Amino acid sequence: MTRHARPGDVDALVSLEHASFRGDRLTRRSFVRAVSSANAAVLVEVEGAGLLGYVLLFFRAGSGVARLYSVAVDAAARGRGVGRSLVAAAEREAARRGRTVMRLEVREDNDASLALFRGSGYREFARTRDYYEDGATALRFEKALGRGGDARDRGRSGRKAA
Repeated sequence: MTRHARPGDVDALVSLEHASFRGDRLTRRSFVRAVSSANAAVLVEVEGAGLLGYVLLFFRAGSGVARLYSVAVDAAARGRGVGRSLVAAAEREAARRGRTVMRLEVREDNDASLALFRGSGYREFARTRDYYEDGATALRFEKALGRGGDARDRGRSGRKAA
């Protein structure tokens, strides 16, 4: 079941974050803020009392672009469609909030995430060298939400891209 994260989920979110990433980790403070922020959404996939994964989105006022900031799936739940389910839920949440484009970055060596996003209809539009704290390159992706149109022409607010 996918739902919005609650303050009581923060310990499990932090544990999953540490198990999933070697660097560039979100802090407890970041999760606490995101769970209670009107400009963010943390969606979690749960099974029984266990947290299988999460996705974190950010929304900028006045922008049609949502930013998928992070997604993580528990190692024991990988290969079960949890990541794909979370990405689909994130897209629905962004569209519900009136966003027309989703953007995100993926490490160029993260084959599982690259396959997930390419398989979900995202297209690469830029590369950013030295993006991550260890100097790894990020590939930037975007997807138009809803019907038709090129994502690059939608959701522009004259602001820096999310």
